[in-house]
Amino acid sequence: MKKIVLLFLIAITVQPVYSFPPEKEPESLLCQGAYFTESEAKAKLEEWKSLYTTLTQWKFRAGIIKQGILDGAGLDPMPEKTPLNPIYSNPREYDGYTVVNVAIESRPGVFVTGSLYKPSEYKGKLAGIICPHGHWGDEDNYGRYRPDMQYRCATLAKMGAVVMSIDMVGYGEMQKYGWTHKSPETLKLQIWNSIRVLDFLLTLDEIDPERIGVTGASGGGTQTFLLTAIDDRVAVSAPIVMVSAYFFGGCVCESGMPIHKSNCHETNNVEIAALAAPRPLLLVSDGEDWTKNTPDVEYPHIREIYSLYNAKDRVHHTHIPNEGHDYGFSKRKPMYHFMAKYLDMDINKVQNAKGEIDESNVTIEKNENMHVFTKDVPLPAHALRPNDAIKW
Repeated sequence: MKKIVLLFLIAITVQPVYSFPPEKEPESLLCQGAYFTESEAKAKLEEWKSLYTTLTQWKFRAGIIKQGILDGAGLDPMPEKTPLNPIYSNPREYDGYTVVNVAIESRPGVFVTGSLYKPSEYKGKLAGIICPHGHWGDEDNYGRYRPDMQYRCATLAKMGAVVMSIDMVGYGEMQKYGWTHKSPETLKLQIWNSIRVLDFLLTLDEIDPERIGVTGASGGGTQTFLLTAIDDRVAVSAPIVMVSAYFFGGCVCESGMPIHKSNCHETNNVEIAALAAPRPLLLVSDGEDWTKNTPDVEYPHIREIYSLYNAKDRVHHTHIPNEGHDYGFSKRKPMYHFMAKYLDMDINKVQNAKGEIDESNVTIEKNENMHVFTKDVPLPAHALRPNDAIKW
């Protein structure tokens, strides 16, 4: 008992350093899919809430949760940040925005592919926004090529942001080079790729480093709240249709490594999303997936955490009860207003004469137009092909 009290006193006076010894096999610590029942999840949140009735107690808890993510994903210590070596291809100009395909090297020989959107005309510094995609894999509705991704990125660019859409590990054009999404360490690499994409944005002269946002839906929502949780450079966060008390993500990139549970702690995606506090946070939920309880369970819990910072007005929520799991127009609309408010962007640039958001002049491109590597811009010879060839 004296030892616990001493640890707490140390924690409130210095920045704590946590270490979770791997005494159990990682598989026994995994929290995957619908890990709790809905009633169990609600009871867990009530139990954990009793641990942080003050801001000091929450900060202590938040430090444990953050360290749990880093340890569980094998990212403590962080790998060395090697040169990004960006490769650009196929620049295009459209109505109010430009696009160029880009790849960065997150580790030697490991390429993250995506597209970079910018406003056609601008003055001064711009916000930077990262847009990861979810697990949509149909040929006509695939990854970052999806129309909803293109609408989102182009519209945000027209509002005054540099926007980077990125492929998940093993998705997009890297799939044809032998990469898979189902590697045991996909979660680790995907978090690392997000960190390096943020590093890349901050190398661009037009970016304001104080105005960085991230937003994605489904698996992209998981990437959104994980990056926000561990990287304080993210200023605003909008995880869409993903923050659930009972569902932990059904893919290896979300729950395939022990980031939610260790010998010393247990948490869920609600507390992880709350690590954004007191930074602005937007939750968007719907009535037909695991976010159906957000108005009554997840959002009130996160709002109480924000209240410890006297920042309840910085966490926002939109619930769409009659819709399902997507990042459709009804879910993008509140996100546009949220990003405009907190990243100092011009919502008027994308509104029609009636004051409504209008995406009709966004050009939806074919998949092949968004490829970085082509006959004219080949994949570098030193590129790694199988996931397990990565040297950490």
